[in-house]
Amino acid sequence: MNLTLLHKNALVCGSSKGIGKAIAIELALLGANVTLVARTGEKLVEVKDQLDRSQGQKHDFLVANFTDSADLKKKVKGLVSVKPIHILINNTGGPAAGPITAAKTDEFTAAFHNHLICNHLLTQLVLPGMKAEGYGRIINIISTSVKQPLPGLGVSNTVRAAVANWAKTLANELGPFGITVNNVLPGATDTDRLQEIIRNSAVKSGQTEEAVAQQMKAGIPLGRFADPAEIAAAAAFLASPSAAYVSGINLPVDGGRTKSL
Repeated sequence: MNLTLLHKNALVCGSSKGIGKAIAIELALLGANVTLVARTGEKLVEVKDQLDRSQGQKHDFLVANFTDSADLKKKVKGLVSVKPIHILINNTGGPAAGPITAAKTDEFTAAFHNHLICNHLLTQLVLPGMKAEGYGRIINIISTSVKQPLPGLGVSNTVRAAVANWAKTLANELGPFGITVNNVLPGATDTDRLQEIIRNSAVKSGQTEEAVAQQMKAGIPLGRFADPAEIAAAAAFLASPSAAYVSGINLPVDGGRTKSL
């Protein structure tokens, strides 16, 4: 199986921690040159220092906040002017939890901007290089909520579904160029966001955080939360040459939690 990403350039968003960081580490292990993107420069320096360089890779980073799409566009436009991007990992922090009936309209607007609009902007910037290089992998890290809406995540459920349908449309249009577009759907993954969800649930229910976590695990056939590296492994496969005929799919990595196929 050809999993090497040597001489491939990857742009990994939200890579200062959690799933994004794990993906950056995995892609570097497979040989990719990784450009990290997040809003905190100090954390990006730390992650960059952790990336594998054993195959002669050169890694760098961009400090950018997805709330400022004009600045994001300017910085990524500068990046693609000096090197093509072969692999784009669209990944950013999810919207705040809460029931959809309590959501404010500006919460939907902000989430739509940070997820779909920024994904689209980045994709348009990297596409010319992918077409010229004859290699393109666009991988969106979204949520199992596109298959089964999750309780208490009203805004996220709504926006994630929009991203999934955007990606499927994109996959259809880019197929003739050999560029694949896929969505990875993480289940409950041991990240800062999951811990925040557990804390909020504990406060609202009056239970301990441990009790809430155990209830969540009870709904997962494998009986545990995912390690971010397990999500990264799925994304890395989709980024590889061996996944050249996999496109337009939603891939749950959730320990079997999602009840639909």
